[in-house]
Amino acid sequence: MRAGELRAVDVVAAALDRIERAEPVLCAFAEVWGEAALRRAGEVDARIADGERPPLAGVPIGVKGRHGLRSAGALLAAGCVPVGATSVPGPGTPWQTWGLGAGGRTVNPWRADRTPGGSSAGSAAAVAAGLVPLATGSDGAGSVRIPAAWCGVLGLKTTNGLLPARDRTGLAAAGFVARYAADAELCLRALGAGRPGARGPSAAAPPVPAVWSADLGFADCDAGTVAVARDAVRRLVDAGVVRLVHPAAPLRLRDPAPAWCALRSPAAGAPDRAALRVRAVNDRVLAALFGRAALLLTPATPRQPHGHDGPGERYSTALTWAFNLSGHPALSLPAGFGADGCPVGLQVVAAHGQEALLLRTARAGEERAGLGAGVWTGLRAGPGAGVPGDALDR
Repeated sequence: MRAGELRAVDVVAAALDRIERAEPVLCAFAEVWGEAALRRAGEVDARIADGERPPLAGVPIGVKGRHGLRSAGALLAAGCVPVGATSVPGPGTPWQTWGLGAGGRTVNPWRADRTPGGSSAGSAAAVAAGLVPLATGSDGAGSVRIPAAWCGVLGLKTTNGLLPARDRTGLAAAGFVARYAADAELCLRALGAGRPGARGPSAAAPPVPAVWSADLGFADCDAGTVAVARDAVRRLVDAGVVRLVHPAAPLRLRDPAPAWCALRSPAAGAPDRAALRVRAVNDRVLAALFGRAALLLTPATPRQPHGHDGPGERYSTALTWAFNLSGHPALSLPAGFGADGCPVGLQVVAAHGQEALLLRTARAGEERAGLGAGVWTGLRAGPGAGVPGDALDR
């Protein structure tokens, strides 16, 4: 589009057409802004005609929730065109791993009887189904990483406080969902947070030292999900992207659930001392870990997507919300598929401010280890599974 080979209005119109065809099944959007999107796309074309070269000229995006435009100013300035508000959890349920679009419950593009995760449900589903290449999200306990893992796309939670986030507790961080790490890198730079970080992997760089943990020392995880994530780590090692560092003792964090809940809803506004102790212990453990290794690798979720009747008694946030409590940046990278035909995510965590390292590692995983969108290669569509775009076309 910057070169004038495509017009933003044509690209956005094509995205709107895909959304119109998919929405009766997917329900990924709470609102679709067709006329406004085409008008904004025309404005992008006019900017280009006037000699501007916005870095994300004409890229159609979804924004999380009906108020998502409030935090999308930098992306609009970079040339993105918001086409609609993606679905988030509706009222009347205590669990957040689902979404409610304008036409009904949001479904997982890989299996309509499964949830896409949440709370950035529609954002992950829309990107996975090829409706938009990029969507915004927010992550207070795993709300970007969980749906990214279950929908088979990349989801990044930034360092707490790096980007504006509407959360008085400080537990939530801004994030976004993309199909490819390179797109996520462009998005991060457009948001003004793409400053150089630790050196990432390249063909000439040595492998990045990393620690693997199947359960962070406390989580109850399904063996099949752990096996897929562990195999992804093996592929990263074999490709020379990471090298495993084995600590003297297994990583053992304290379960963050009580601390997260206490900090989220403090009694009478007073800090919860037990919660602060858990946070302090985990912060010390993680500081020691990142003194020895640059990355921590875990499954993104302890289990596969649940049905639309809810998750039951087992938290899907078990492996993610520790890093909302500690503030570390983390992403979910597509790792493979479980026995149910749904994607599995590999969570990659880095020291504070090291988003650049996370994304370069993800990009190397895509290019050299066949992870990311590469796990879709050769996958044949079948009952309940298949490349989402192909399934929706059928």
